[in-house]
Amino acid sequence: MNEQDIERGRKNAIISYITIIGVIVAYFMNNEDKNKSTFASFHIRQSLGLWLTFWALGYIIGSFDSWLVTSSFYLFFAVLFVYGLSNAIGRKAQAVPLVGLFYQKIFANLGN
Repeated sequence: MNEQDIERGRKNAIISYITIIGVIVAYFMNNEDKNKSTFASFHIRQSLGLWLTFWALGYIIGSFDSWLVTSSFYLFFAVLFVYGLSNAIGRKAQAVPLVGLFYQKIFANLGN
């Protein structure tokens, strides 16, 4: 990724972390361009993986009747989302800890 690619895709990368709708909007905005940004594609994959994992595990965690379990779950994902968003703002293509590389493998064909 060069500096021009990062600047071109930075807006879409940031948008992708704002709700699941943001992922969809950023995906279509990135695919609309003739020169798709690999920086934006990287962050779209990260964000999509985080949102899907959040909703899938949230359904399971919601069945627990413990504020400690649910608040820990929300805090864990809040930290991951803030980490990813700060990387997008800071022009870094760094994977989210624990699960980021897994998301890059799963969604490898998304956006490229």
